[in-house]
Amino acid sequence: MAGEVYEKKLLDRLSDAFIDAFARLADRVRPGWLRRNKSRVDEWKLMAYAFNRSPPGIIGAVLVVSFIVLGIVGPYLAPFSYDLQLTFFDPNAKRAPPGTVIQIKDGGLSEALGVKPGNYTLILGADDQGRDLLSRILYGARTSLVIAVLVMAVGPWIGILLGLVAGYYGGKVDEAIMRITDIFLAFPGLILAIAFSAVLPPRISDFLDAHPGVRDFFLKLFALKPQHAGAMASLISVVVALWIVWWPGYARLVRGMTLSERENVYVEAARALGVPTRQIMLRHILPNIMSPILVYLTLDFGSVILTEAGLSFLGLGAVPPIADWGRIIYDGSNYFPKDWWAVFYPGLAIFLVVLGFNLVGDTLRDVLDPKTRRSIEFRVKKGRGE
Repeated sequence: MAGEVYEKKLLDRLSDAFIDAFARLADRVRPGWLRRNKSRVDEWKLMAYAFNRSPPGIIGAVLVVSFIVLGIVGPYLAPFSYDLQLTFFDPNAKRAPPGTVIQIKDGGLSEALGVKPGNYTLILGADDQGRDLLSRILYGARTSLVIAVLVMAVGPWIGILLGLVAGYYGGKVDEAIMRITDIFLAFPGLILAIAFSAVLPPRISDFLDAHPGVRDFFLKLFALKPQHAGAMASLISVVVALWIVWWPGYARLVRGMTLSERENVYVEAARALGVPTRQIMLRHILPNIMSPILVYLTLDFGSVILTEAGLSFLGLGAVPPIADWGRIIYDGSNYFPKDWWAVFYPGLAIFLVVLGFNLVGDTLRDVLDPKTRRSIEFRVKKGRGE
Protein backbone atom coordinates (compact mmCIF):
# COMPACT_ATOMS: atom_id res chain seq x y z
CA MET A 1 0.00 0.00 0.00
CA ALA A 2 1.35 3.40 -0.91
CA GLY A 3 1.04 6.40 1.33
CA GLU A 4 -1.71 8.94 1.44
CA VAL A 5 -2.63 10.53 -1.90
CA TYR A 6 -3.47 14.23 -1.86
CA GLU A 7 -5.48 16.08 -4.43
CA LYS A 8 -2.94 18.69 -5.45
CA LYS A 9 -3.87 22.06 -6.85
CA LEU A 10 -1.66 24.56 -8.63
CA LEU A 11 -0.54 26.16 -5.37
CA ASP A 12 0.33 22.74 -3.97
CA ARG A 13 2.54 21.97 -6.94
CA LEU A 14 4.22 25.36 -6.66
CA SER A 15 4.86 24.94 -2.96
CA ASP A 16 6.22 21.42 -3.56
CA ALA A 17 8.60 22.77 -6.18
CA PHE A 18 9.78 25.54 -3.88
CA ILE A 19 10.32 23.20 -0.91
CA ASP A 20 12.11 20.62 -3.08
CA ALA A 21 14.39 23.32 -4.50
CA PHE A 22 15.23 24.50 -0.99
CA ALA A 23 15.90 20.92 0.14
CA ARG A 24 18.22 20.27 -2.81
CA LEU A 25 20.10 23.49 -2.11
CA ALA A 26 20.48 22.57 1.56
CA ASP A 27 21.69 19.11 0.55
CA ARG A 28 24.37 20.62 -1.68
CA VAL A 29 25.56 22.93 1.09
CA ARG A 30 25.46 20.15 3.68
CA PRO A 31 25.70 16.73 1.98
CA GLY A 32 23.30 14.23 3.50
CA TRP A 33 20.92 16.91 4.81
CA LEU A 34 18.00 15.74 2.65
CA ARG A 35 18.36 12.11 3.77
CA ARG A 36 18.46 13.09 7.44
CA ASN A 37 15.55 15.54 7.15
CA LYS A 38 13.22 13.78 4.72
CA SER A 39 10.43 13.56 7.30
CA ARG A 40 10.80 17.26 8.05
CA VAL A 41 10.55 18.13 4.34
CA ASP A 42 7.38 16.02 4.07
CA GLU A 43 5.95 17.84 7.09
CA TRP A 44 6.66 21.20 5.45
CA LYS A 45 4.74 20.07 2.38
CA LEU A 46 1.76 19.07 4.50
CA MET A 47 1.85 22.48 6.19
CA ALA A 48 1.88 24.11 2.76
CA TYR A 49 -1.15 22.03 1.70
CA ALA A 50 -3.02 23.19 4.79
CA PHE A 51 -2.04 26.82 4.18
CA ASN A 52 -3.16 26.60 0.56
CA ARG A 53 -6.65 25.54 1.69
CA SER A 54 -7.16 28.73 3.73
CA PRO A 55 -8.69 31.58 1.65
CA PRO A 56 -7.73 34.24 4.25
CA GLY A 57 -4.19 32.89 4.24
CA ILE A 58 -3.97 33.05 0.44
CA ILE A 59 -5.31 36.61 0.41
CA GLY A 60 -2.85 37.59 3.11
CA ALA A 61 0.03 35.93 1.27
CA VAL A 62 -0.85 37.80 -1.93
CA LEU A 63 -0.91 41.11 -0.06
CA VAL A 64 2.37 40.38 1.73
CA VAL A 65 4.17 39.19 -1.41
CA SER A 66 2.87 42.22 -3.34
CA PHE A 67 4.20 44.51 -0.63
CA ILE A 68 7.60 42.82 -0.66
CA VAL A 69 7.84 42.97 -4.45
CA LEU A 70 6.82 46.64 -4.54
CA GLY A 71 9.25 47.38 -1.73
CA ILE A 72 12.07 45.90 -3.78
CA VAL A 73 11.24 47.17 -7.27
CA GLY A 74 8.91 50.08 -6.42
CA PRO A 75 11.54 52.82 -6.88
CA TYR A 76 12.29 51.43 -10.35
CA LEU A 77 8.58 51.31 -11.27
CA ALA A 78 7.85 54.82 -10.03
CA PRO A 79 7.13 57.21 -12.94
CA PHE A 80 9.06 60.01 -11.22
CA SER A 81 11.53 60.51 -8.41
CA TYR A 82 10.17 60.88 -4.87
CA ASP A 83 11.31 64.52 -4.66
CA LEU A 84 10.41 65.70 -8.18
CA GLN A 85 7.94 68.62 -8.04
CA LEU A 86 6.06 68.22 -11.29
CA THR A 87 3.42 70.90 -10.74
CA PHE A 88 5.20 73.48 -8.62
CA PHE A 89 5.36 75.84 -11.60
CA ASP A 90 1.55 76.05 -11.71
CA PRO A 91 -0.04 77.01 -8.35
CA ASN A 92 -3.48 75.97 -9.60
CA ALA A 93 -2.25 72.45 -10.31
CA LYS A 94 -1.02 71.78 -6.78
CA ARG A 95 -2.82 68.92 -5.05
CA ALA A 96 -3.96 67.87 -8.50
CA PRO A 97 -6.83 65.36 -8.32
CA PRO A 98 -6.40 61.79 -9.61
CA GLY A 99 -6.27 61.57 -13.38
CA THR A 100 -4.80 65.06 -13.83
CA VAL A 101 -2.72 65.43 -16.98
CA ILE A 102 0.47 67.45 -16.56
CA GLN A 103 2.04 68.93 -19.68
CA ILE A 104 5.79 69.43 -19.61
CA LYS A 105 7.08 71.42 -22.55
CA ASP A 106 10.48 71.10 -24.15
CA GLY A 107 13.18 73.47 -23.03
CA GLY A 108 14.54 74.61 -19.72
CA LEU A 109 11.61 73.27 -17.73
CA SER A 110 12.00 69.65 -18.84
CA GLU A 111 15.75 69.89 -18.26
CA ALA A 112 15.20 71.30 -14.76
CA LEU A 113 12.75 68.51 -13.94
CA GLY A 114 15.00 65.86 -15.43
CA VAL A 115 12.20 64.32 -17.53
CA LYS A 116 11.38 64.15 -21.21
CA PRO A 117 8.80 66.63 -22.50
CA GLY A 118 5.26 65.35 -22.99
CA ASN A 119 1.97 64.75 -21.22
CA TYR A 120 1.97 62.83 -17.95
CA THR A 121 -1.09 61.51 -16.15
CA LEU A 122 -0.96 61.58 -12.36
CA ILE A 123 -2.93 58.42 -11.71
CA LEU A 124 -3.34 59.04 -7.97
CA GLY A 125 -2.99 62.81 -8.06
CA ALA A 126 -0.29 64.93 -6.43
CA ASP A 127 0.62 66.02 -2.93
CA ASP A 128 0.76 69.59 -1.63
CA GLN A 129 4.20 70.09 -3.21
CA GLY A 130 3.12 68.91 -6.65
CA ARG A 131 4.92 65.56 -6.36
CA ASP A 132 3.39 62.50 -8.01
CA LEU A 133 1.55 60.60 -5.27
CA LEU A 134 1.89 57.21 -6.97
CA SER A 135 5.67 57.60 -7.15
CA ARG A 136 5.90 58.59 -3.50
CA ILE A 137 3.75 55.64 -2.40
CA LEU A 138 6.00 53.25 -4.34
CA TYR A 139 9.10 54.77 -2.75
CA GLY A 140 7.31 54.64 0.60
CA ALA A 141 6.88 50.88 0.19
CA ARG A 142 10.69 50.58 0.06
CA THR A 143 11.01 52.71 3.21
CA SER A 144 8.46 50.64 5.15
CA LEU A 145 9.88 47.32 3.98
CA VAL A 146 13.48 48.18 4.89
CA ILE A 147 12.54 49.50 8.33
CA ALA A 148 10.34 46.46 9.06
CA VAL A 149 13.05 44.00 8.00
CA LEU A 150 15.78 45.79 9.96
CA VAL A 151 13.66 45.97 13.10
CA MET A 152 12.45 42.36 12.95
CA ALA A 153 15.94 41.06 12.14
CA VAL A 154 17.35 42.40 15.43
CA GLY A 155 14.77 43.56 17.98
CA PRO A 156 12.79 40.33 18.56
CA TRP A 157 15.93 38.18 18.65
CA ILE A 158 17.29 40.20 21.55
CA GLY A 159 14.18 39.21 23.50
CA ILE A 160 14.32 35.59 22.25
CA LEU A 161 17.91 35.12 23.41
CA LEU A 162 17.27 36.81 26.75
CA GLY A 163 14.15 34.71 27.26
CA LEU A 164 16.09 31.52 26.52
CA VAL A 165 18.78 32.42 29.02
CA ALA A 166 16.29 33.46 31.71
CA GLY A 167 14.09 30.40 31.29
CA TYR A 168 16.93 27.88 31.09
CA TYR A 169 19.11 29.10 33.97
CA GLY A 170 16.35 30.40 36.26
CA GLY A 171 17.29 31.74 39.69
CA LYS A 172 19.10 35.05 39.93
CA VAL A 173 19.73 35.20 36.19
CA ASP A 174 16.02 34.85 35.50
CA GLU A 175 15.18 37.39 38.19
CA ALA A 176 17.61 40.00 36.83
CA ILE A 177 16.50 39.64 33.20
CA MET A 178 12.80 39.68 34.05
CA ARG A 179 13.07 42.76 36.28
CA ILE A 180 14.78 44.65 33.45
CA THR A 181 12.03 43.43 31.13
CA ASP A 182 9.38 44.65 33.58
CA ILE A 183 10.98 48.11 33.61
CA PHE A 184 10.63 48.37 29.83
CA LEU A 185 7.11 46.96 29.91
CA ALA A 186 6.12 49.52 32.54
CA PHE A 187 6.38 52.27 29.91
CA PRO A 188 4.16 52.29 26.80
CA GLY A 189 6.25 51.16 23.86
CA LEU A 190 5.14 54.04 21.64
CA ILE A 191 6.15 56.62 24.26
CA LEU A 192 9.61 55.07 24.57
CA ALA A 193 9.94 54.93 20.77
CA ILE A 194 9.00 58.61 20.54
CA ALA A 195 11.59 59.51 23.17
CA PHE A 196 14.42 57.59 21.52
CA SER A 197 13.46 58.75 18.01
CA ALA A 198 13.64 62.36 19.20
CA VAL A 199 17.14 62.19 20.75
CA LEU A 200 18.98 59.77 18.45
CA PRO A 201 19.11 61.55 15.03
CA PRO A 202 22.02 63.97 15.83
CA ARG A 203 24.17 61.12 17.13
CA ILE A 204 23.34 58.89 14.18
CA SER A 205 24.04 61.74 11.78
CA ASP A 206 27.51 62.17 13.30
CA PHE A 207 28.10 58.44 12.98
CA LEU A 208 27.10 58.43 9.30
CA ASP A 209 29.34 61.41 8.57
CA ALA A 210 32.25 59.57 10.17
CA HIS A 211 31.55 56.36 8.21
CA PRO A 212 30.84 57.20 4.52
CA GLY A 213 30.65 53.52 3.58
CA VAL A 214 27.79 52.90 6.00
CA ARG A 215 26.06 56.07 4.81
CA ASP A 216 26.28 55.00 1.16
CA PHE A 217 24.97 51.54 2.05
CA PHE A 218 21.85 52.98 3.70
CA LEU A 219 21.35 55.43 0.83
CA LYS A 220 21.12 52.49 -1.58
CA LEU A 221 19.02 50.49 0.85
CA PHE A 222 16.40 53.24 1.17
CA ALA A 223 16.76 54.28 -2.52
CA LEU A 224 17.63 57.87 -1.58
CA LYS A 225 19.65 60.51 -3.39
CA PRO A 226 23.05 61.52 -1.92
CA GLN A 227 21.82 65.06 -1.22
CA HIS A 228 19.26 63.66 1.20
CA ALA A 229 21.79 61.77 3.32
CA GLY A 230 21.27 64.23 6.17
CA ALA A 231 17.57 63.36 6.39
CA MET A 232 18.34 59.65 6.52
CA ALA A 233 19.44 59.80 10.17
CA SER A 234 15.82 60.16 11.27
CA LEU A 235 14.89 56.90 9.53
CA ILE A 236 17.74 55.00 11.16
CA SER A 237 16.84 56.50 14.54
CA VAL A 238 13.37 54.93 14.20
CA VAL A 239 15.00 51.54 13.55
CA VAL A 240 17.25 51.85 16.62
CA ALA A 241 14.36 53.11 18.77
CA LEU A 242 12.21 50.12 17.77
CA TRP A 243 15.10 47.75 18.49
CA ILE A 244 15.15 49.09 22.03
CA VAL A 245 11.41 48.78 22.68
CA TRP A 246 10.52 45.68 20.64
CA TRP A 247 12.25 42.90 22.61
CA PRO A 248 10.45 42.71 26.02
CA GLY A 249 7.35 40.90 24.75
CA TYR A 250 9.49 38.19 23.14
CA ALA A 251 11.57 37.81 26.30
CA ARG A 252 8.42 37.13 28.33
CA LEU A 253 6.99 34.72 25.74
CA VAL A 254 10.18 32.69 25.25
CA ARG A 255 11.01 32.60 28.95
CA GLY A 256 7.67 31.00 29.79
CA MET A 257 7.98 28.36 27.07
CA THR A 258 11.60 27.61 27.98
CA LEU A 259 10.66 27.02 31.62
CA SER A 260 8.35 24.27 30.41
CA GLU A 261 10.65 22.79 27.78
CA ARG A 262 13.73 22.52 30.00
CA GLU A 263 11.97 19.88 32.12
CA ASN A 264 11.41 17.53 29.19
CA VAL A 265 13.27 14.24 28.85
CA TYR A 266 15.20 15.23 25.71
CA VAL A 267 16.80 18.15 27.57
CA GLU A 268 17.75 15.91 30.49
CA ALA A 269 19.23 13.41 28.04
CA ALA A 270 21.26 16.13 26.33
CA ARG A 271 22.63 17.27 29.69
CA ALA A 272 23.53 13.72 30.63
CA LEU A 273 25.44 13.31 27.37
CA GLY A 274 27.43 16.46 28.11
CA VAL A 275 25.96 18.60 25.32
CA PRO A 276 27.05 22.24 25.80
CA THR A 277 24.44 24.55 27.30
CA ARG A 278 24.44 26.88 24.28
CA GLN A 279 23.77 23.95 21.96
CA ILE A 280 20.93 22.71 24.16
CA MET A 281 19.25 26.12 24.07
CA LEU A 282 19.75 26.87 20.37
CA ARG A 283 19.53 23.42 18.75
CA HIS A 284 17.12 21.60 21.05
CA ILE A 285 14.88 23.99 22.96
CA LEU A 286 14.53 26.86 20.45
CA PRO A 287 13.36 24.71 17.48
CA ASN A 288 10.69 23.12 19.69
CA ILE A 289 9.22 26.48 20.74
CA MET A 290 9.59 28.14 17.33
CA SER A 291 5.97 27.74 16.17
CA PRO A 292 4.36 30.41 18.43
CA ILE A 293 7.40 32.64 17.95
CA LEU A 294 6.97 32.44 14.17
CA VAL A 295 3.31 33.43 14.46
CA TYR A 296 4.24 36.31 16.77
CA LEU A 297 6.95 37.48 14.34
CA THR A 298 4.54 37.46 11.40
CA LEU A 299 1.92 39.49 13.23
CA ASP A 300 4.57 41.92 14.46
CA PHE A 301 5.69 42.79 10.92
CA GLY A 302 2.42 44.63 10.47
CA SER A 303 2.76 46.24 13.90
CA VAL A 304 6.21 47.57 13.04
CA ILE A 305 4.95 49.12 9.80
CA LEU A 306 2.02 50.70 11.64
CA THR A 307 4.25 52.04 14.44
CA GLU A 308 6.81 53.41 12.01
CA ALA A 309 4.05 55.18 10.05
CA GLY A 310 2.74 56.62 13.32
CA LEU A 311 6.16 57.99 14.26
CA SER A 312 6.53 59.57 10.82
CA PHE A 313 3.05 61.07 11.14
CA LEU A 314 4.22 62.68 14.39
CA GLY A 315 7.26 64.10 12.63
CA LEU A 316 9.81 61.74 14.22
CA GLY A 317 10.45 59.38 11.33
CA ALA A 318 10.88 60.39 7.71
CA VAL A 319 11.40 64.07 7.06
CA PRO A 320 10.79 65.85 3.73
CA PRO A 321 11.43 65.05 0.98
CA ILE A 322 11.85 61.37 1.92
CA ALA A 323 8.79 59.36 0.93
CA ASP A 324 7.10 57.51 3.78
CA TRP A 325 3.47 56.48 4.07
CA GLY A 326 3.02 58.06 7.50
CA ARG A 327 4.63 61.31 6.40
CA ILE A 328 2.53 61.43 3.22
CA ILE A 329 -0.63 61.11 5.34
CA TYR A 330 0.56 63.89 7.65
CA ASP A 331 1.26 66.24 4.73
CA GLY A 332 -2.11 65.45 3.17
CA SER A 333 -4.06 65.78 6.43
CA ASN A 334 -3.76 69.57 6.24
CA TYR A 335 -6.00 69.52 3.15
CA PHE A 336 -8.38 66.71 4.11
CA PRO A 337 -11.23 66.08 3.27
CA LYS A 338 -11.23 68.32 0.19
CA ASP A 339 -8.03 66.79 -1.21
CA TRP A 340 -8.86 63.31 0.07
CA TRP A 341 -6.53 61.32 -2.20
CA ALA A 342 -3.36 62.48 -0.38
CA VAL A 343 -4.63 60.69 2.76
CA PHE A 344 -6.74 57.88 1.33
CA TYR A 345 -4.22 56.13 -0.92
CA PRO A 346 -1.25 55.93 1.51
CA GLY A 347 -3.71 55.00 4.27
CA LEU A 348 -5.11 52.24 2.06
CA ALA A 349 -1.58 50.95 1.45
CA ILE A 350 -0.91 50.72 5.20
CA PHE A 351 -4.27 49.05 5.79
CA LEU A 352 -3.72 46.38 3.12
CA VAL A 353 -0.18 45.56 4.22
CA VAL A 354 -1.06 45.26 7.92
CA LEU A 355 -4.16 43.22 7.01
CA GLY A 356 -2.02 40.90 4.90
CA PHE A 357 0.43 40.17 7.72
CA ASN A 358 -2.43 39.62 10.17
CA LEU A 359 -4.16 37.16 7.83
CA VAL A 360 -0.92 35.26 7.26
CA GLY A 361 -0.21 35.18 10.99
CA ASP A 362 -3.68 33.89 11.82
CA THR A 363 -3.40 31.18 9.18
CA LEU A 364 0.06 30.16 10.38
CA ARG A 365 -1.38 29.79 13.87
CA ASP A 366 -3.80 27.19 12.52
CA VAL A 367 -1.25 25.50 10.28
CA LEU A 368 1.38 25.17 13.01
CA ASP A 369 -1.15 23.74 15.46
CA PRO A 370 -1.04 19.95 14.82
CA LYS A 371 -4.70 19.39 15.74
CA THR A 372 -6.00 22.13 13.46
CA ARG A 373 -3.65 21.19 10.64
CA ARG A 374 -4.66 17.54 10.71
CA SER A 375 -8.32 18.48 10.35
CA ILE A 376 -7.47 20.56 7.30
CA GLU A 377 -5.29 17.81 5.83
CA PHE A 378 -8.11 15.32 6.22
CA ARG A 379 -10.23 17.39 3.83
CA VAL A 380 -7.33 17.46 1.34
CA LYS A 381 -6.91 13.69 1.16
CA LYS A 382 -8.33 12.15 -1.96
CA GLY A 383 -7.80 8.54 -0.99
CA ARG A 384 -5.12 5.95 -0.57
CA GLY A 385 -2.80 4.82 -3.29
CA GLU A 386 -2.93 1.17 -4.20
